Amino acid sequence: MLVTRAFWDIFFKLGKQNISEYISPEIIEAILNIAIELGREGREGKKIGTAFVVGSISELNKYLKQLIINPFRGLDEKVKINNPHIKETIKEFAQLDGVFVVDEEGYIVSAGTYLNINSSDIDLPQGFGTRHRACAAITKETSAIAITVSESGGIVRIFKEGRIAVRI
Repeated sequence: MLVTRAFWDIFFKLGKQNISEYISPEIIEAILNIAIELGREGREGKKIGTAFVVGSISELNKYLKQLIINPFRGLDEKVKINNPHIKETIKEFAQLDGVFVVDEEGYIVSAGTYLNINSSDIDLPQGFGTRHRACAAITKETSAIAITVSESGGIVRIFKEGRIAVRI
């Protein structure tokens, strides 16, 4: 891996905001790699937005509602987000409405999941849609972090404690 100035800038920002307080840096790095690729490339030439919520499932469960049949439920083995063999599958499922839910150990719990949470008291700048607001709200109500990819500009943001902690 070529270590660039951009890499060190991201590393510094993550450390400064204590993003990996509850979640392994390897899990955050794997999600960021996928998110950054989706932000740059989209999927099959089409821009897409998506989000990943990472945290304690027992804490998150009351805010989750499955929109589609969960493609990660009932598998013989749990799938980790940092498994390189699943990367293209994750990018394919990123086209679905809803978020990916990842537990603290990096296992993908679900895709196409709706965050059923009140986001009316979230203070974000104009122009942010429901994905960003819901991700900010879930991080305000829980100890989870959320990583979003903006469909319009491909910008990757990390939310913690109800606010944007890092912008990439």
